[in-house]
Amino acid sequence: MRRLVVPALLCAVVAALASACGGSSSGETAAASVRAEPMTVSTATTTVEAPATTEAAKPAIPKRLGSGEPVTFAFGGDVMFEEPIRSYLSEPASVFAPIRKVLRRADVAMINLETAITDGGTPTPNKEYLFRAPASALDAIKRGGIDVVTVANNHGMDYGADGLEDTLRAGERKGVPIVGGGRSEAAAFRPWRTTVKGQRIAVIGATQVIDEEFLSWWEARGSQTGVASAKYDMEDRLVRQVMKTRRTSDTVVVYLHWGEEMKSCPLDRQVSLAERLVKAGADIIVGSHAHILLGGGMLGRAFVDYGLGNFVFYTGGGIAAQTGVVEVTATGRRIDGYRFVPAIISGGRPEPVTGSERAARIRDWNALRDCTGLDR
Repeated sequence: MRRLVVPALLCAVVAALASACGGSSSGETAAASVRAEPMTVSTATTTVEAPATTEAAKPAIPKRLGSGEPVTFAFGGDVMFEEPIRSYLSEPASVFAPIRKVLRRADVAMINLETAITDGGTPTPNKEYLFRAPASALDAIKRGGIDVVTVANNHGMDYGADGLEDTLRAGERKGVPIVGGGRSEAAAFRPWRTTVKGQRIAVIGATQVIDEEFLSWWEARGSQTGVASAKYDMEDRLVRQVMKTRRTSDTVVVYLHWGEEMKSCPLDRQVSLAERLVKAGADIIVGSHAHILLGGGMLGRAFVDYGLGNFVFYTGGGIAAQTGVVEVTATGRRIDGYRFVPAIISGGRPEPVTGSERAARIRDWNALRDCTGLDR
């Protein structure tokens, strides 16, 4: 940008040119000072521009744009490998084959891995549903175009600390980054970091869903192996982690396991946590657990999706089989846009829908926003 040279007297009279006289002391780049165009949200057939608001009502547009290059994220919901999905693992690439094209076109794709990757461990006593899968499940995830998974959920410790450690070792061996679980509290909350197009991306996983009777030994506290919890006082721990991560990242993503099964509107504790995390510096917040889709939209300057639903999952059909991929594009701290790519679970796998069904499903997804308090 060419710098203007103006007389000192004129600078004193015209305050708007003060930066041209003395420059900025903030150290921000010229690109970071340029106001973004209104955010657009893509649907199946049209691009809808966000409605104009008064200047006072607009959320502040963050100045930190990193390298200035946009990065696209793709998020899917709960993934497990019980039957009928287990049978696909003889050919791991087939598990995500119907949806792979959608996942691979993103720069960063992520799902919730709702199973232990182990053939050992100790089953959690008195727990109704216990999920585990062979290491070939990670081959399926990798070949599906997924870059990172979270194990912070109510199945990550189904086979105890040994089962979780097996999961972590399998991820290291197969080259699948895992967040939300670790051999210590620090490791469980540690973000996965990557650089895309010069942008520093950080991804954190945590769960608000852990059965009370298992809490003391499922949570990663101190040197204890476990999952990153966002329950009770550990919510503060998550907020502190986001604040710390913010300082060294251009875009911060938090993937949460939260909400209530089969409830299509967010709980008060979800809304409260989302607000705290945005204030702490999160740019994108997504989550799962309810087994159905919940609404997504803007919370101030950040994008929030309260429920991604099932993704690769056994289901008898109905609303639990309605799924999709949420795509979000961000340039540093600025959310440029988002869209929902609808799919239906058939034989345990998500298959994109087309034509009039696709348009109808997008309308349904947008309607879910009505009870969230989120903006479009």
